[in-house]
Amino acid sequence: MQFQSTRDSALRVSSSEAIVRGLAPKSGLFVPESFPKADLENWKSLPYPALAEQVLKGFLTDYSADFLHSATAAIYGEAFGGKAGETVKVSDGVYALELWHGPTCAFKDYALQLMPKLLVEAKKNLGRTETTRILVATSGDTGKAALAGYADLDGIEIEVFYPNAGTSEIQHLQMATQKGDNVQVYAVEGNFDDAQTGVKRVFADESVAAELEARHIRLSSANSINWGRLVPQIVYYFYAYFRLAEQGAVAWGKPVDFCVPTGNFGDILAGYYAKQMGLPVGKLICASNKNNVLTDFIKTGTYDARRTFYKTTSPSMDILISSNLERLLLHTSGSAEKVEGWMQELAATGKYTVDAETLAKIQASFAAGYADDAAGAAEIRARFERNGYLCDTHTAVAFHVAEANRSDAPMVVLSTASPFKFPRDVLAALGETAPESDFAAMAVLTAKTGAAAPASLRELDKLPVRFNTVIEPAEIRAAALR
Repeated sequence: MQFQSTRDSALRVSSSEAIVRGLAPKSGLFVPESFPKADLENWKSLPYPALAEQVLKGFLTDYSADFLHSATAAIYGEAFGGKAGETVKVSDGVYALELWHGPTCAFKDYALQLMPKLLVEAKKNLGRTETTRILVATSGDTGKAALAGYADLDGIEIEVFYPNAGTSEIQHLQMATQKGDNVQVYAVEGNFDDAQTGVKRVFADESVAAELEARHIRLSSANSINWGRLVPQIVYYFYAYFRLAEQGAVAWGKPVDFCVPTGNFGDILAGYYAKQMGLPVGKLICASNKNNVLTDFIKTGTYDARRTFYKTTSPSMDILISSNLERLLLHTSGSAEKVEGWMQELAATGKYTVDAETLAKIQASFAAGYADDAAGAAEIRARFERNGYLCDTHTAVAFHVAEANRSDAPMVVLSTASPFKFPRDVLAALGETAPESDFAAMAVLTAKTGAAAPASLRELDKLPVRFNTVIEPAEIRAAALR
């Protein structure tokens, strides 16, 4: 399997090279040149680790079978406590795919527990001996998941950049208290887009690459711009479908709709890849918060980031520049030249409009909607009071959007974070006065609902804060060269 750049149709690299590089030249993203076909009949009864092995095998063709077997068995057999791909019924025809049973209590764990192993093995495959310095822009969850996965790995350094005052207290402390001699965390003045744009500029800066090369260091990424972040997320779409079929919730071969709360478009793009592999996916429904640039694009074909940026109660989706959409544009337009033109137009003017044919192909697979904070809060309360189901603020956005986009097919909502990562907002949605501290709020939320907070979150306020540096976006370059 070869991988091409979204902005250069002539470039082809192996999966190891795509994962080590992270970003393609000219700020392009790597995508598979074709899609392996899923063996649904033989995969449907596999446990999660074995299913992950089969899905990855189709894309990571230059990795050894022994490595993929041992890596998937180690990660998905242990890190998720037997709840990898947990799929539960919420109401008639509506299910939650709970992706927060990993060590950092967010869906990013599925990729970022495995991705460090993929990177280390890729360097071995390529005979690379340099230090890999990973730069990560995060809106909240990716940062901690990446830090936890890469901490103290030989030959790896990692720097995380998150928006100052743009995450929950829990998210901030998860990053600021991270252990490891090879980790560094920076708060960036501004929003996630400022951090992400700053990191992308560093990757595109040839002088940075040259200076680091002289020190035997190369940059890579753990954001979803890296192919190694996306490929593990394809697996849980298959697993959820197989569990619904097993339970008789969907007739074998009939479609299932998936509703995904997303800001950077990576998690929902993994569902599109599963569909291209042959999974019977009906609609992929993109759920946005008040920063609804993706909803508007999917409905109109115009991507316009020239709008007010809102800080919401679903901060991991507070994004106006959705990087992974670029990959979908290549798959649907078939033209790297068109994609490069649209991305140049976005950088220059803040907007672009795709042609009618590309939009029609997107709308054939995707629908979209959004929920503001009030609608999300109402959904948290409704799901708990009507169904006894407790969800976080991001998942609530998806439940709201899912309800407006129901078809005859079963609906699977991707539940992307533990409600205890955002306990004050969840409590407020349930009609309670929330304490000022997230940690006090966790205790009240447990008393209110009977749900137990994950131990990894309860103990955060007892850990020493290691990182409190605040920088401007323009200082990201200097941080990358430290």
